[in-house]
Amino acid sequence: MIMRIFQVVTRPGKEEEFGRFFHETAIPLMRGTKGIVQVLPGAPRAESPREFSFVMVWESLGALKAFVGDDYQSPHIDPAEAELVESRTIKHYDLVED
Repeated sequence: MIMRIFQVVTRPGKEEEFGRFFHETAIPLMRGTKGIVQVLPGAPRAESPREFSFVMVWESLGALKAFVGDDYQSPHIDPAEAELVESRTIKHYDLVED
């Protein structure tokens, strides 16, 4: 399984608007995506008020590529969030299971 960590820093003043997008669009979309085993959304904290994240566990690299394409190492974003986001990062790991 593949663990995908996606992190977003919003533009200053766009936290509330991005928060609505995150809760109303992004979380339901990811939870309903074929090939995802688990979605762990992360909302901002006081010390990082502009940062949002997703930790996603995908059943395979093939399932991830079926969703985002062959360029899975680039952080893809929904066009609706493009003007709200200052920066984004994406990292992938092999999931370690007990």
